[in-house]
Amino acid sequence: MKKSNTTNSKPNHWLMKTEPDVFSIDDLANSPNQTTGWIGVRNYQARNYMRDQMRLGDRVLVYHSNANPSCVVGSATVTRTAYPDHTAWDTTSPYYDPKSSPDNPRWQMVDIQLETKFPTPQTLQMLREHPKLAEMVLLRKGMRLSIQPVTAVEYKFIFSIASRIA
Repeated sequence: MKKSNTTNSKPNHWLMKTEPDVFSIDDLANSPNQTTGWIGVRNYQARNYMRDQMRLGDRVLVYHSNANPSCVVGSATVTRTAYPDHTAWDTTSPYYDPKSSPDNPRWQMVDIQLETKFPTPQTLQMLREHPKLAEMVLLRKGMRLSIQPVTAVEYKFIFSIASRIA
């Protein structure tokens, strides 16, 4: 059963990975209204999280993957629930999928708006050092999913330590 995509008093929490050489937190900060559509997700589980569970107001940790070092660099809020990812139909896009069409969209996207760029990015190694994060999906061996659920406790803890000025 699908969960509702409407605003709820208890938001979900997520971690969304992006490669900084493709789209960084600075790119998000420089986007109109500091908002962007989260395009190019081509994993069914990540798509299902966006389509079935992300709601308006959900909180997001923005994570730079394939960076040196990989780290949580900021936070954002979901401002538009799932809708078809139009880049799947664009033959010039690196996210083109010939099996997707406007009549039968295969991929989804959500819009997020920057909340905070952390003064102290939290590297993967730093996150591993905190016992409160021991069960975090991101820290599981082999976890490569680009969108992952985060517990409210994990989110609040990371937000708290990352918001401190170095």
